Amino acid sequence: MLPQVVLVDGVPKCVIRPTDKKDLDRFVRNGKKWLQAGNEEAKCTYRQADDAESAIWKNAFALHKAWGGADETFFGIPLGLPAEAPPAAAPSEPGA
Repeated sequence: MLPQVVLVDGVPKCVIRPTDKKDLDRFVRNGKKWLQAGNEEAKCTYRQADDAESAIWKNAFALHKAWGGADETFFGIPLGLPAEAPPAAAPSEPGA
């Protein structure tokens, strides 16, 4: 199956590459708590990844394989940062 984007309330949450539709439906069902991030009313849908989203998946997959990961053990990657993530701290200068 081609890479798919899982959307939560229309916002892309992650890009995954399931083996088939059954695998995709299982991920959406079993991953609902992570996907919804505490908003039980959020609607989870999916669509085929566009070129940019597919490139993100392929790059993450290449990294996975570079360290020796098996093809079948890589599933997907989150898109963007979680809403509850704290802002990144500015890098400090050495000796400051």
